[in-house]
Amino acid sequence: MPMPFVKPVSRPLNTVSEAPPVVTGAAGLRASLRAARARGERIALVPTMGNLHRGHLQLVRLAATRAERIVVSIFVNPLQFGPSEDFARYPRTLQADLKALQELGLPVLVFAPETDVFYPDGPELASRVEVGGLSEILCGASRPGHFTGVATVVLKLFNLVQPDVAVFGRKDYQQLQVIRRMVRDLDVPVDIVSGETVREPDGLALSSRNAFLDAGQRRQATSLHATLQALAEALVRGDAAIDELEQRGWRELEKAGLQPDYVSIRRQRDLGGAGTADRELVVLAAARLGTTRLIDNIEIRRD
Repeated sequence: MPMPFVKPVSRPLNTVSEAPPVVTGAAGLRASLRAARARGERIALVPTMGNLHRGHLQLVRLAATRAERIVVSIFVNPLQFGPSEDFARYPRTLQADLKALQELGLPVLVFAPETDVFYPDGPELASRVEVGGLSEILCGASRPGHFTGVATVVLKLFNLVQPDVAVFGRKDYQQLQVIRRMVRDLDVPVDIVSGETVREPDGLALSSRNAFLDAGQRRQATSLHATLQALAEALVRGDAAIDELEQRGWRELEKAGLQPDYVSIRRQRDLGGAGTADRELVVLAAARLGTTRLIDNIEIRRD
């Protein structure tokens, strides 16, 4: 349930003229938040892997409407990358991230731990969190173990920060549903708030991985959102059955030069298969351009 608006504090932790404080260890994080809790201030968490773009910054602004203190975590989590994925080359831009957060002028604390803070014995031996069902479909089918890594790192962040609210973007729709299910199943006392997907003028959803696209691929990438938009409109009109629309979307992505991973129409609430009686749906797709994997989705409601 959405929480009421909370006015941002009048005495911000950082201002435009100073960079946000950075802590790297669990003890420093807890000490930094102790005074805020003693004053009865609400704390919001915005988990990120850094390389912040306008989408991330919009989530931080949203967090400022729900709490007086904002923790932005910056951690490239090895547990959610497969052996052949882009962990080593994932952009790490801490100084640029700090500058972008500074310019927001909001009460931000940055938590930027090293890997051994989260995984003292290494990621291979770490205890893990499994979210059954939701983790094996869609992106989970082609990235086995990915959502286990996501759930594990997010639960660790919840335990370390103990936030009142946590903010996630809807571009990673399956991730959002995995986290909501984990919070429900494990009775984690945190409210999950979702932020709208932020897009380029041509519709491409903002992503740190967009930086891997060359100029030609960048033009091709716009077809992902355009295809989903066309499917959503056809679904609302009732042009064809769901499986026919999914096949149509697959063909359109291939025609545009993308390699589809999946094109799927699901129920919003649990990502289960959609039927004719379902009204709140989401159209999702993942596809590759070269070595870059792109994802996107559009929520719709059928009347």
